[in-house]
Amino acid sequence: MDISKLIQGKNLTELDIQLLNYIIENIDHVLQQGVRHIAKVNYTSPATIIRLSKKLGYTGFVDMYYQLLPLIKEVEGKQTGVVDDFPEINTQEFFEYNTMETIELFINRVMKLEQTYIFLYATGFSAIAAEYLYKKLLVLGKKTILASGMDSIGVFENNLDNIGALVVISKSGETQQVIDKLVVAKEHHIFTVSFTKEIDNRIAGISDLNFKIIDNNKLDDRNMLPNIFFPRLLMTFELIIKEYLKTNTR
Repeated sequence: MDISKLIQGKNLTELDIQLLNYIIENIDHVLQQGVRHIAKVNYTSPATIIRLSKKLGYTGFVDMYYQLLPLIKEVEGKQTGVVDDFPEINTQEFFEYNTMETIELFINRVMKLEQTYIFLYATGFSAIAAEYLYKKLLVLGKKTILASGMDSIGVFENNLDNIGALVVISKSGETQQVIDKLVVAKEHHIFTVSFTKEIDNRIAGISDLNFKIIDNNKLDDRNMLPNIFFPRLLMTFELIIKEYLKTNTR
């Protein structure tokens, strides 16, 4: 919890801030512990805690406790796994379907390309995510080309000799335009990577490397329903880049 607004203009000492942080971090127990115990573990006096509560505008320790409790619980509620039935986005669920070896292979075969281009291709909503990855790769100094279903097929075919890896995104894993690009890339011995939903699909089967992203609404091909497939996808990009930067600085 960020206490900066809570303590602003209160002229608290370092000990006051230490005590306040202790109370916040132990909010479920401090009322039972009592002022004497809190003072003892923080090497101060009960009077200091009473003074702290009054500096913050409360009548005493108990009043401070009951005023802080709902504020702390509100913050904790926003940090829990489910908000309005939305599941938590975390790295643990990523590793239910993918491995660190998958990330390492992407880094070695895609991120470390120097003489050839990374070609990104996606359509629809996936093209928005592809543009995000494209810009991340550019700021990392990677030679990258981005194309979508709106671009001429020549953008891909005219650059085949200069492409080191084809990276595609398809939520359904069945987008025919994406499949066509993968087939051509395979014919030209270009390393292929796909990001799709986690169940079996044609694009995953064709790709040399496939990242499986959990899709909560697998039958919603038009992406009309609330879904965190794309937030999970962006998290995957950031996870890959994090690992790349770690290996690149060793």
